Amino acid sequence: MSASPKRRLQAIATFLLVALTAVWGSTFFLIRDLVQTVPPADFLAIRFTLAAALMVALFWRPLRTLERRDVIVGMGLGALYGGAQLLQTAGLAHTDASVSGFITGTYVVLTPVITAALLRERVPASTWYAVSLATAGLALLSLNGVSVGIGETLTLMAAALYALHIIGLGRYSTAARAAGMSVVQMIVIAAFCLVVAVPDGITWPQSTGQWWSVIYMATAAGVLALWSQTWAQAHMTATRAAIVMTLEPVFAAGFAVALGGESLTGRMMLGGALVLAAMYVVELAGRQPDRPTTQVSEALHHDV
Repeated sequence: MSASPKRRLQAIATFLLVALTAVWGSTFFLIRDLVQTVPPADFLAIRFTLAAALMVALFWRPLRTLERRDVIVGMGLGALYGGAQLLQTAGLAHTDASVSGFITGTYVVLTPVITAALLRERVPASTWYAVSLATAGLALLSLNGVSVGIGETLTLMAAALYALHIIGLGRYSTAARAAGMSVVQMIVIAAFCLVVAVPDGITWPQSTGQWWSVIYMATAAGVLALWSQTWAQAHMTATRAAIVMTLEPVFAAGFAVALGGESLTGRMMLGGALVLAAMYVVELAGRQPDRPTTQVSEALHHDV
């Protein structure tokens, strides 16, 4: 593929990731309210079962074309994501949404660290610079001091699983298999959550408003988001994707101001500016000629 079409695909992939982080950012206050009356595992079981059923109906044909190895990879990725969702949602019941947003966002640091440690891939200096900017921005957006308790510990474990999921998608996802693999992941996520939720019985949403929240998170923040991430990561490195997705707390802060009655502060503005600066750095790096490691990674995508 020539440089120009490849860059266009990267631009589309970046746009999709930005869009899905906006959707994810809008869910923090919805989840925070829901888990006050619906246990986290029950909420996730309902949300992802609805999403899985919809995805099977929409993407039945791509699902049938997957090879056995694709299904196995999709199941592994789904287990990582499902575990991360359970840990993050359980943690959110024991810590502030802002702190949860920051700790979850530490996958931007964990992704290049794990990539370097497990895959022995060299991480460029520009990437570490972008990671530092993004982390500083996340701290300014989210933190006014933090104590380490059960909620924070669970959320950090979730961040590690999210990082592994991002790395796995970056290594194995291709555009042609994105739809089918996203269905497999969603089925496993739903099954994972049902296994945890069913033994104690399912507590259902208590109001029409809660049901609309669940439906929104099953469709926009579930079906569309997982497909978008799976497709987008076929066209960019895992670390680049992680940096783009640090926009999530920026959007979360924006929704908190617009819909949650919070005041816009200098900390929010500076934190958001640092995250956007990180995006700018990683975008500039993406315009540079591909390094051999990137070419090897792309070859792996086609050979798997």
